[in-house]
Amino acid sequence: MSTLSPKLLEPYTLQDLDLSNRIAMAPMTRARAGVDRIPNALMAEYYAQRASAGLIITEATTISESANGWVESPGIYTDAMVEGWKTVVDAIHAKGGTVFLQLWHCGRASHSDFHAGELPVAPSAIKINEEYIHTPKGKQPYETPRALETNEIPGLIADYRRAAERAKEAGFDGIEVHSANGYLLDEFMQSKTNHRTDDYGGSVENRFRLLRQILQSVTEVWPANRVAVRLSPNGGFNDMGSPDYREQFIYAATELDKFGLAYLHVMDGLAFGFHELGEAMTLADFRAVFNGPLMGNCGYTQETAEQAIADGHADMIAIGRPFISNPDLVDRFTNGLSLNPDSDVSTWYSPTGAAGYTDFPLAQNA
Repeated sequence: MSTLSPKLLEPYTLQDLDLSNRIAMAPMTRARAGVDRIPNALMAEYYAQRASAGLIITEATTISESANGWVESPGIYTDAMVEGWKTVVDAIHAKGGTVFLQLWHCGRASHSDFHAGELPVAPSAIKINEEYIHTPKGKQPYETPRALETNEIPGLIADYRRAAERAKEAGFDGIEVHSANGYLLDEFMQSKTNHRTDDYGGSVENRFRLLRQILQSVTEVWPANRVAVRLSPNGGFNDMGSPDYREQFIYAATELDKFGLAYLHVMDGLAFGFHELGEAMTLADFRAVFNGPLMGNCGYTQETAEQAIADGHADMIAIGRPFISNPDLVDRFTNGLSLNPDSDVSTWYSPTGAAGYTDFPLAQNA
């Protein structure tokens, strides 16, 4: 067996998937699915342009109408959405790529404008302490969400299961359950946002219960080695951060290890906002308790990604923003080529189409 350190750009076998490299394209909401939330030809072009990533993780995709909370983001809860995603998946596969669908429920990071006047749901009725949210009717102040009733939770789990089934119908290679960044499953896990007194609140074990039950359900649809989870232990995004974050996330990772997941995706960097409640958790913290493939994410450069892989801290690194303006990012890394200038932030979530989305020059055309 080789004693050489693993390399970022070398092929990698992720469970039973042969990947061309250890780079994942991180999930990034781009808001190009239109008001009907159906993936389209423009999205297929965007993802196919970036298919040289070892693994593509799609933008967060809502599991139900009640899960929505971002203008013109895609869903996976109707037949038309499945057909739209098939077009995207086929385009990625035609370029030799591998793709997982990220399953999303926005929780309290939403607004009644998305839900015909009904309040968004959350583990507890605790409002995001930030200024405003973008809704279909423009900027609106955050509202106090409605706490999910205990008897509603089986229906929520069923929504995740049906989304997992639809992802399989669309031809995806796997799914990633989004339990990060202050969205519903992260809200259930964290003591800041979960003040429940039923079986889904209180202890670290109870706060993990919903994620456990969702995984138990979706791994009846997909083999566990095609199911992943994303966590953000250090994140302050969407007004998150709990005093017992270290205890909660170590417990979660320890329990997730028992599933035999495809990988655990950890936002270990601080580029997405740090809650500053203590020392940041690192990949080493998770490596100590999670034995499966570990994916780092958040602010990595080629150099720091290469180092994390070589040092054994991670098996893969997810890279986000550089993929926006560099569809051929892997080729640029491989050949030591400079990157395109950072994209204009005003185009990241623009509904205007190709501008700032599929119109970046490739290295050989620059």
